[in-house]
Amino acid sequence: MIARRCLLVAVASVVTLPVFAQQWPAKPIRWISPFAPGGGADFTSRALAQKLGPSLGQQVLIDNRGGAGGMVGVDLAAKSPPDGYTLVLGTIGPIAINPSLYAKMPYHPSRDLAPISQAAVAINVLVVHPSLPVRAVKDLIALAKARPGELNYGSSGPGAADHLAGELFNTLAGVKMIHIPYKGGAPAMLDLVGGNVQLIFSTVSTARGMIDAGKIRAVAIAGSQRFELMPQLPTVEQAGLAGFATDNWYGVFAPAGTPSQIVTRLHAEVGKALAAADVKKQLLDLGIVTTASASPAAFGAYIAAETEKWSKVIRAAGIKAE
Repeated sequence: MIARRCLLVAVASVVTLPVFAQQWPAKPIRWISPFAPGGGADFTSRALAQKLGPSLGQQVLIDNRGGAGGMVGVDLAAKSPPDGYTLVLGTIGPIAINPSLYAKMPYHPSRDLAPISQAAVAINVLVVHPSLPVRAVKDLIALAKARPGELNYGSSGPGAADHLAGELFNTLAGVKMIHIPYKGGAPAMLDLVGGNVQLIFSTVSTARGMIDAGKIRAVAIAGSQRFELMPQLPTVEQAGLAGFATDNWYGVFAPAGTPSQIVTRLHAEVGKALAAADVKKQLLDLGIVTTASASPAAFGAYIAAETEKWSKVIRAAGIKAE
């Protein structure tokens, strides 16, 4: 009798999860965007949510929870029930960089989040003030070597992706440019236009208007791939600095423990949304390129590689969270 009861419990547990997954979603899904409205991560969140709603048969509601460079919103998602009704758009900072910057974090990405798929990359571009005699990456390296400690590069803040891009450039090129942090990419861009810093590893969305107006000069794409709306620009690596790539990526996550059937379904639906022509064009115009992972496991492996890459840069530069 006891053996029969155990068998029935085991069978019931096997049956329940697929049935639950088949019934999902039975109510609206909350999509946490861990930044204020209006930025690249928020635009990406909204573009995907609009596609996912009809394909899933439920509303996908955006919940902006900015703060602490994205960590407030990511932490909220990590602590939410793993039932498939909370998603978050994690970015390179709170997922792959901050674990090496902070001695303590309220969540651990690899433990508390289930990766679903990479979603997009906000293209970065190396831009300089027009007064700087630099038109190619080799020019910047030569100038930085001739004037060690004299060139300044701005960033959106200590430990931000554009800050680490500058430190990676310093390390790979064997130069010493000085980091000048700002409270956001826009203030840094204003000081570049004003000539108070000489260069920035900026997002295309922040820099493109100033590039088109001739107020700053684009030298190279700072990511791992060229940008089709700026086809004349090589990547920094293509221009001669081997190993350099800073991809400011976004990805979709659920709380750890979310049923695998739901994660698999979400991966497929996110991939379809990212492949939609209107989504691709909408984001491309903002300097954001859609890119889906082959599988949740592939996305997890990518995150692990990115975390290790930036931990080395952070340790080498002695960067600590402020």
